[in-house]
Amino acid sequence: MIDLNDPAERDAAAGEYVLGTLGADDQVAVDASLAHDGALRVAVYAWQDRLLALTAQAEPALPGASLWPRIERSLGFDAAAAVGRAPAAVAAPRVPWWQGLRLWQGVSALALAASLFLAVLLLARPPEAEGARYLAVLQSPENQSTGWIVELQAGGQLRLVPVATGAPVPPGRALQFWTKPEGAAGPTSLGLVRAGQTMQMPASQLPGVGVQVLFEITLEPEGGSTIGRPTGPILYVGRTVAL
Repeated sequence: MIDLNDPAERDAAAGEYVLGTLGADDQVAVDASLAHDGALRVAVYAWQDRLLALTAQAEPALPGASLWPRIERSLGFDAAAAVGRAPAAVAAPRVPWWQGLRLWQGVSALALAASLFLAVLLLARPPEAEGARYLAVLQSPENQSTGWIVELQAGGQLRLVPVATGAPVPPGRALQFWTKPEGAAGPTSLGLVRAGQTMQMPASQLPGVGVQVLFEITLEPEGGSTIGRPTGPILYVGRTVAL
C-alpha cells in the first residue's frame, strides 16, 4: 500500500494515477485523498501537464497496408495459402456477411470518424463555456515552491487553496489576492486572504475566466493596497490552464 505522506511515494503515485496504472487498492486510496490533500492534487495536476505535453510531440500514426494481413495471419487465416491449397473446381466457402473482414473494417472506420468528430467538437468549444474548469498553480518567483492552487469553474466558484505553510506574514502586513486576464489593462483585487485558509467566491465576480488568466498573491499594507494595484513584492504567481 502506498504511503501518501511520503513525498516520493506521493509523487510516484500521482504519476501512476494519471497513467492509470495504479492497483485497485491504491487507486481507491488516491481517489479518497484527492478531496482533502492539496499536495496530492498539485502532484496529479503537475503530472497531467507533463504527460499532456508529451502527447503533443507524437506524430499521428495511420495503419499501414500490412496491418490487416498481419491481423489475418495472427488469427490463423492465410488467404494466399488457402487459395493454393483449394482445388480449382471447388468454390471457396461463402463467408457470412457478419463475419466479413470488410464489414469490420467499415465499422472501425466509422468509429474512428465518430471519435475524431467528437474530439473536434470538444476542442472547438469556447474555453469560457459554462462549466469549463481551470487550474492555476501559484509558485514563488524566488524558489518555484508551490504555495497555493486556484480551482476555477466557469459559471461556478473560484477556490484559492493553500498547499504549503509559507513564511509568516509580518506584523502590519497582509496577503492580497489579484487577477488579470490576458489583454486586461491592469490587475483586479480579489481581496485579502489569510495564510493557511481557503478562500472561495463566485466566478462571476472575476473580470475574466479562461486559460492564461494570471493570479498572484502580494504582500501589502495591513488593509491592502490603497492605489488599486499591487505595491508590495509578489509572493506567489501563476496562470490558469484548462482541465
